[in-house]
Parts: sequence; structure tokens; C-alpha cells
Amino acid sequence: MIPRSASETLCRLAKGFPIVALTGPRQSGKTTLAKAVFSDKAYVSLENPQEREFAQQDPQRFLLRFNDGAILDEVQRCPALLSWLQGLVDERGRMGDFILTGSAQFDLISGMTQSLAGRVGRIELLPLSARELAGAGKLPLSLDEMLLCGGYPALFDRTLTSNDWFPNYVATYLERDVRQLIAIRDLSQFQRFVKMCAARSGQLLNLASLGADCGISAVTAREWLSVLEASFLVIRLQPYHGNFGKRLVKTPKLYFLDVGLMAWLLGIRDTTSVATHAARGALFETFVVSELIKQRFNTGYPVDLYFWRDNVGHEVDILYEMPAGIQAIEIKSGSTFATDWPTAIQKWRGLIGDKALRPIIVYGGEGNYERGSCQVLGWREL
Repeated sequence: MIPRSASETLCRLAKGFPIVALTGPRQSGKTTLAKAVFSDKAYVSLENPQEREFAQQDPQRFLLRFNDGAILDEVQRCPALLSWLQGLVDERGRMGDFILTGSAQFDLISGMTQSLAGRVGRIELLPLSARELAGAGKLPLSLDEMLLCGGYPALFDRTLTSNDWFPNYVATYLERDVRQLIAIRDLSQFQRFVKMCAARSGQLLNLASLGADCGISAVTAREWLSVLEASFLVIRLQPYHGNFGKRLVKTPKLYFLDVGLMAWLLGIRDTTSVATHAARGALFETFVVSELIKQRFNTGYPVDLYFWRDNVGHEVDILYEMPAGIQAIEIKSGSTFATDWPTAIQKWRGLIGDKALRPIIVYGGEGNYERGSCQVLGWREL
């Protein structure tokens, strides 16, 4: 197993909450991580029909088997179990008693909010980060290879190519998760919708346009997008709420949470195609944004990342607040620093004044240095 940055956070939460919930997309490594960190606990998968039937028919007896707690995998398959967990952990009063994993947010999160308020510590686990891959000596040698593969653990733990793995992953997702979350008659139309979302990663979200391109209404597009969010495949990044004296865009931006899946959905099948593809800039921006989100999730923090764009097109890719001020990050896919890169970020810095921290530019090259009053980081330095 490739060591995960979230391990420390899991241990910390298990000391302060009787239940720890580990959520994330399918095949992101949730079960592997839970078993590694809590190796002394019994493991039960509610994907197992026999165990699920037991949990549904007699939840109390099902839970009383586990005197020392347990890892309950894919717990969203039996959401009624959460109410019984509440009484059991209250009675025991033990921290880190049960570890829950799940890959669909709707039922799981609503169930935890209603039944387990104040009793559960949550952490989202996305696919492997570049930092985790580098620590294990498995970071791809080139940026184009990184953009092609993404971070799903199966591509680094097994002898598999992205062209072998992603088609099966998408097919399984459509057949299982989508059918569980909403009633869709035409899965091929939904798959087209997913591909159109991939083509818009890094762009302002226009639901009416997205729906029209897929032959569905804006209302249906909103519903289907919520399914992708609930499955941890995409995220909406909100515009920064501060007003710096300009009319600001208020529409969110859409990002995929794994760049390899995005590349496959765009029809990119090799590194040569990555290098010349029209969407390479969007791929790199998606990669950087997803890396920043992984870093926050792995430490147990909310996303709290924003972008800034005014009505005439000036834009800063990422903003986030820190105790000392506001950090701005500009993302550039080029491998050589260009003198005009800091222009937009310096314009924003002039508007905000003393609140602005030294801006960061993340680019597709190598190194870590200062240029134009900005900190410049290569893609390996994230």
C-alpha cells in the first residue's frame, strides 16, 4: 500500500469521535486505508448480500457482534444502521469505536447529519496525490504522463494501463452508483453528460448550455451534476465573495477531481495526445486544483478554495484565506516562465492591497524560485 497522507488525520479523529466516516469516490483506497490504520478491528462489507440482509433485518444484533468496534464498509447500503449506531456508541462512550466508509454522499451524509450529529468525524479520501506518489517513488516521470494517469491507486498498485482501467471504472459507476442514486432510463445519455462535463472542467458552469448540448433540460442537468458531486467525481468551485471595487462573476466553476478520468473521458489515450491536445491547459488546471483539494481533505479541512474574476475577464485561478491574509494562486501549463504570467495576479493584488500575501504561480515546468514578486512552483513542488 502507498502511504496515505490522511492516515494521521484518521488517527486524530478516532481519538475525539466515537465514529469516524471515511468517504470518497469508488476505488480511491478507502477500504485499504481503513484496514491499515485500524488493523485491530473487524471488517464487514455491506456490499455482501448476507451481511446487508442481517443488518437490515436485525441491526441491533448485527452491531452487538462487534465488542471492539468494526470497520463497516459501504455503509450507505444500509442507512438505517446509523440510528442504531447512535445508541450503541452513546452507551459505550468509546472513541474510535466504529469506522464507516462509503462512496455515495446523499444517503450517508444525510443519515449522519440526522442520526450522528456530534458523534462522527468526517474525512474525504480522493485518489492519490502527487505528493503521495512522490513519497512512494511512483510519481510519473513527465507531466503529460501524470495528466494521463491521474491518481487512482489501481493504476499504481497493479499492472494496468489507464486505457484498461477507466472504461471498466466508468461502466461500473454507471451501472451501480448512478442507478442507485437516480432513475435513469438511458445510461448512454448520462455517459454523454459526464463527457460533456469533462470538456468543461476549469470553465464557468452554464447549466442551460450544458443541458442543451446533451439534449436535456437545465433542471435535469442540475440534478445529474449533483449525482456526479455525490459520487466525488466533480466539484463546483465558488467565486470569492469579497468585493474589490469591481463587478464580479458570481457563477461557479466546474472541476473534475481526477485528471486521469477527465483525460480518458476526453478521448485522450496516450501522452503524445496529451501534449498536443487543445484541452491541455484545462487538464493542468484541473490537476493543480484537485491537488490543492486533496491536501485540504487529507488534513480534515473543508475545501474553502475560491476563484476571482471580474466582469471584463481579469481572473485569478485560486484564492483562499489564511490568518495572515489572502493567498492567490495562478496556474499556467507552460514549461517555461513567461513575463506576462504575473499580470492578472498583480492587478488583483493592487485591488486588495495589504491583505494580499505573496502570490504563487504553479506551472508545468520544474523548480521553485521567485520571479516578478511571485513564488513560482513547478508541478512537482505542489
